[in-house]
Amino acid sequence: MDKLSEIMAWKALEIAPRVRPVRESELARLGSIRRPGRAFREALRQPGRLAVIAEVKRASPSVGAIKAGVDAVEQARLYTNAGADALSVLTDEKFFAGKIADLWDVVDFQAQHQRHLPCLRKDFMLDPVQVVEAAEAGARCILLIVRALDDERLRRLYDAASLAGLDALFEIHDERELERALAFSPKILGVNNRNLGTFKIDLAFCETCLPQVPPGIVKVAESGVRTGEDAARMKAAGADALLVGEALMRADDPEALLSELRQES
Repeated sequence: MDKLSEIMAWKALEIAPRVRPVRESELARLGSIRRPGRAFREALRQPGRLAVIAEVKRASPSVGAIKAGVDAVEQARLYTNAGADALSVLTDEKFFAGKIADLWDVVDFQAQHQRHLPCLRKDFMLDPVQVVEAAEAGARCILLIVRALDDERLRRLYDAASLAGLDALFEIHDERELERALAFSPKILGVNNRNLGTFKIDLAFCETCLPQVPPGIVKVAESGVRTGEDAARMKAAGADALLVGEALMRADDPEALLSELRQES
């Protein structure tokens, strides 16, 4: 069993007590709620430069603790003040030391201070009840890992997200997954440079896949971007945005790193 399979097997056990029938009417009610600020997809369209999705990430299976015990709200505040375009909040507890309460807290803090960066719920989605949780917590987008889901489950989750008024970031790792993802007409597509079987990083994944993504789809380069040079490679490959976690979590000066990553024309 590779790491992604292990994570998905655990996630199925974790959410089993919460799984219940989710009606379209419940999702539609969530979708009718007017939320302040820009939609997630809109925030990633930044003419002349790369958008940056800054991730709150305490730990990961590949490196262990990154910034153990950090307050999610404080980290999100640093990112917001540093000029991030959107936020990603890890809500997986076992493997990434996150929790759904982090997302609630980050969204609530922003509302209190009139700062409305759209948030991605970063987790391993399997059931529409997780979409409900994301919408209730104030997320504007969910993650759909193509490799982890069959087509039926992808469609079910994508439809649930759309009804709930959420964007969906389709994440792929190779050309075969790209073909599967494109069949769903995604609006946002991320190429993860990290092999989720081995957790090794290779920026060439983006350089291979991003040029094949049709126009009109927002293209996100994920994992392994640490420097302006890395960001330039991703921009040259066609990325519209970067999702950056570990490098920003470890940065002494997130604002300086964000400025370097934006690759402004």
